[in-house]
Amino acid sequence: MGIIMNIPYYPGCTLKTQGKQLDIYARLSAEALGVTMDEIDNWQCCGGTYGVSRDEIATKLPAVRALDYAKHHGGKLLTLCSACHNVLKRVNDDMAHDDNVRTKANNYMQLDEPYNGEAQVIHYLEMLRDVVGFDNIRAKVVNPIGKKVGAYYGCLLLRPSKVMAFDNPENPTIIEDFLSAIGATPVKYPMRNECCGAYVGVKDETTPTKRSGMILHSAAENGAEMVVTACPLCLYNLNKYNDTDVKVVYFTELLAEALGVK
Repeated sequence: MGIIMNIPYYPGCTLKTQGKQLDIYARLSAEALGVTMDEIDNWQCCGGTYGVSRDEIATKLPAVRALDYAKHHGGKLLTLCSACHNVLKRVNDDMAHDDNVRTKANNYMQLDEPYNGEAQVIHYLEMLRDVVGFDNIRAKVVNPIGKKVGAYYGCLLLRPSKVMAFDNPENPTIIEDFLSAIGATPVKYPMRNECCGAYVGVKDETTPTKRSGMILHSAAENGAEMVVTACPLCLYNLNKYNDTDVKVVYFTELLAEALGVK
């Protein structure tokens, strides 16, 4: 498969530290599929969480810088970490639709021309589906996964649904379709869209212990041998509080394995 596209890529902090495997396997797989992920210059931390205060602008500025870069380099910005994707997508929506945020951010940044939400933020999974195509991925598979795998979406890819517009927020299928393309048997289970406990564990581990346990037991009870995620924090929580035989990995690891580049 020849080169399909070069696309500006925002990795985020965690993918340079604890989440390296998510990034490494994504890059290897993308090259095998004809996509070059061009890491943007001088990116800064997106903040990790979206600031809901309408008067708080400072934490949104790194996202605006990345989005403005994408605007002038093809118009698309590729993300991978679920948290980064959520922040960038929501800040981009602010810059397109919130006069208060847009005016304050542009006044502060003094760009050559105002940024008004022109870039398109796409997640790696959306790139696989909409740019490469799952049928093309299926044709490139050399090591079909051959296992029963559950998709764990969590919160950040799907919510808020009108802004994220990632998939049906109640019954998403994009990861299951991806799993089918790489030769796995997708397993649907009731807790696949539920929160793992997120950052609450920093203060009190009770919530992530309970939430992550419920998710993995739900997957196991429905026949999953493995669960895949796109979120470094979800991977951490699910693995830390895992008392089942279900293995939790990044979806990019299975993709790289299927394509023979792992």
